[in-house]
Amino acid sequence: MDDEHEGAAWSTQQSADLYQIRGWGHPYFTINDAGHVQVVPDPERPQFTIDLYELVNDLEARGLDMPLLLRFSDVLKDRIKRINECFAKAIDEYQYKGSYRGVFPVKVNQQKHFIDEVVEFGMPWRLGLEAGSKPELLIALSADQDPGGLVICNGYKDQKYIETALLAQRFDKTVIVVLERIEELDFTLRAVQKTGIRPAIGVRAKLGSRGMGRWADSTGDRAKFGLTASEIVEVVDRLSELGMLDCLQLLHYHAGSQLSSIIPVKQAIREAANIYVELAKMGAQMTYLDVGGGLAVDYDGSKTDFHASKNYNIQEYAYDIVAAIQEACNKAGLPHPTIVSESGRAIASHQSVLVFEVVGKNEVRFGKAQDPGPNANKILQQLFETYQGIAPKNLQEAFHDAQQGKEEAESLFKFGYLSLRERAQSERLFWACCEKISDFARTMKRVPEEVVQLDQVMASIYYGNFSVFQSIPDSWAIDQLFPIMPIHRLAEEPANKTTLADLTCDSDGKVDHFIDVEDVKRVLPVHAWREGERYFVGLFLNGAYQEILGDLHNLFGDTNAVHVRLDGEGGYEVSHVVKGDTISQVLEYVEYEPGAMVERMRRQAERARRQGLITFDQVKLLMKHYEESLGSYTYLTTDE
Repeated sequence: MDDEHEGAAWSTQQSADLYQIRGWGHPYFTINDAGHVQVVPDPERPQFTIDLYELVNDLEARGLDMPLLLRFSDVLKDRIKRINECFAKAIDEYQYKGSYRGVFPVKVNQQKHFIDEVVEFGMPWRLGLEAGSKPELLIALSADQDPGGLVICNGYKDQKYIETALLAQRFDKTVIVVLERIEELDFTLRAVQKTGIRPAIGVRAKLGSRGMGRWADSTGDRAKFGLTASEIVEVVDRLSELGMLDCLQLLHYHAGSQLSSIIPVKQAIREAANIYVELAKMGAQMTYLDVGGGLAVDYDGSKTDFHASKNYNIQEYAYDIVAAIQEACNKAGLPHPTIVSESGRAIASHQSVLVFEVVGKNEVRFGKAQDPGPNANKILQQLFETYQGIAPKNLQEAFHDAQQGKEEAESLFKFGYLSLRERAQSERLFWACCEKISDFARTMKRVPEEVVQLDQVMASIYYGNFSVFQSIPDSWAIDQLFPIMPIHRLAEEPANKTTLADLTCDSDGKVDHFIDVEDVKRVLPVHAWREGERYFVGLFLNGAYQEILGDLHNLFGDTNAVHVRLDGEGGYEVSHVVKGDTISQVLEYVEYEPGAMVERMRRQAERARRQGLITFDQVKLLMKHYEESLGSYTYLTTDE
């Protein structure tokens, strides 16, 4: 569509519908009257908002280059509060006699400033931490938690891991070692002998109930972690023989990450509640039932059981967990346990937004279909005839004819029967056919599937100043969907269709699958990118896992990260700035010494100068650029 038509009769409400922001963004993201994405960090104070476009400009004025990772602290605070309040409501309504204790899995985002905020905002709710490795255990134990803090120790463990956990029980916090493998019982018993400390032990059960989606194998006999029923019984028997059965206090299970349907949630808790009851009947001093993670995030806003969505809300999730445990315990005449959940994705995802700038584009140049003339190669004449005959009633047939013509032209060129100029003419005719077919398709209610796919064939490529592998590795690795949209110009119609490519030289460094209310879109609606005008795109709900999974492909390092909080006066404050990696830092990660590199460059420059290949001024300029680059951001900067 021509640029001059862009913006006609278009509203911010239409943009909201197009990008599904009212689905995935509620209650934290909206579009304001200026056509900018607006952040509502605290839904209980909706009058306090942050214009995302203006925020990015303000941060750039402070010297922070894009891409920018923005962490909205108040959103994180609200996520923690929301989950705890939903469980509190369920406990009150069901008259449940136990309590709820959430723990945040450190693996979801280990960044120090983020964990500090999790601990700070979790204090009113006595939120604990879950460690899945020895380094994460050290983080969890050193976190400034209130007395009575809860630390759940998961993951593979060695002797020192368990000894550290047992010794930490002498602090004013509860540290529970969860047995993931039967061998860990021996490690634990040796640690008890060495430290003289009776442990608080949990067992992770391999449930028979199946999860769903990518993480369905988190349960079942082939699950990576957990004990089978026979192994759990073995733990009970051995602890009983040693007079330590009272140490077994917690049952843990994990039905999978991103459980998009409530059905596997219900099935898993029903099975786990029965295991808990049986352990209590066998004499274990059962106190905690840890339901693991799995609370999903609605990435596409469709509120369905699609893998990028969920068909339930947090309150329904809490109701089902509380009700199932209460029913099982009441039936057995047992006290209600403390319910523990490890909801990491649901806590961390919403608070983070990556904003990057589009720095270029690549698009199909259609041109006009010109009559090749009567003396032209027959295949060119046929392609022009196909173009002339395109009509609403024959779009699919015309598309097939155009494809066949293009393929035959390529074959003729390969065998020397078509010149390069003629091949170029065949390409122009083919794309002219595609454009004409696409124009007709826009006016039709029913369009053949192959013609619908023309959007992807004809889409432009927008190049973004970011790295897929560093900032959204799950998009590349497991086709994870994230909401992506421009953060400004939303009062204009985004009439172009595109895919996104990053700065890396890897062909996989692209995003070509986007959220859609019905399925997955292969193109993203965007506005026309114009040379000399800045265009900013936001990638949302990326606060879980992406930062720590990000790699250094092409040596693009961590982005600048900024923590933003409401200041209580209608504005915001920047509470923390974590500068992104410099080129020197990423080079040191891969064992280079920047100082030695500078010296080697200097020697080469001097040798070239002596040979008369380079002047003094050129040497000076080269070394200036080289040394300044070592201290610069790994991404493109605005002064380049």
